[in-house]
Amino acid sequence: MELKGRTALVTGAGTRVGRGIALALGKAGMRVGVHYAGSGKGARETAEEIVRGGSDARTLPGDLMDPATGPRLIEHAVKVFGSLDVLVNSAAVMLRTPVGEVLVEDWDAMFALNLRAPFFLCQAAARVMRDRGGSIVNIADLAAFETWRGYIPHAITKAGVVQMTRGLAHALAPKIRVNAIAPGPVLLPEGWTQEEADKLISTTPLGRLGSPEDVAQAVLYLLSADYVTGETIIVDGGRHVRT
Repeated sequence: MELKGRTALVTGAGTRVGRGIALALGKAGMRVGVHYAGSGKGARETAEEIVRGGSDARTLPGDLMDPATGPRLIEHAVKVFGSLDVLVNSAAVMLRTPVGEVLVEDWDAMFALNLRAPFFLCQAAARVMRDRGGSIVNIADLAAFETWRGYIPHAITKAGVVQMTRGLAHALAPKIRVNAIAPGPVLLPEGWTQEEADKLISTTPLGRLGSPEDVAQAVLYLLSADYVTGETIIVDGGRHVRT
């Protein structure tokens, strides 16, 4: 896919990994829909930076906890830009939920935002993309492949994203490619101490933390890799190959 002049919608683009992806797509010449829920200031800053770089960007608000928001967000993006070629599902929540302390409302919130919202966004985007084609990238997590005892519900949602990606890749081929990225330690969870960070770095084969830009590079690869679909790329500095 030639990216310049094409249109992308990135959810959760006002902060963290979503912001890094949106900026990278803008730098590649794409017109970017910068979705946000609670990070309006960050979304505006993201869009302004893309525009300063010479591309077009618009902020698109929406609470993805509401199941009706996904289809409306796709419609909004198409209304603003006239088309949609790329969807990146980055918006997510990661809550520490040790067994014995998991609340039903936390479970429901994670499943609503991390898994339900991306599926219905994909479904709505597929209706728009089915004639001209397109590409979808879902942001999963290394937790989908490892056992993090303090984050089991989160890990279940991200494992669901991986399987959703495989299923949609099959269902939407050949016009629409669907892939995923599973980041590892590219950004630390809020509240982590320096001691915890140092331990994470020391147990990562590449010996450093990653960055949102590392994830964005993988997104750009998947958008250009026209013979790749149903794949999940792990971006974790080698943590998944530890013995």
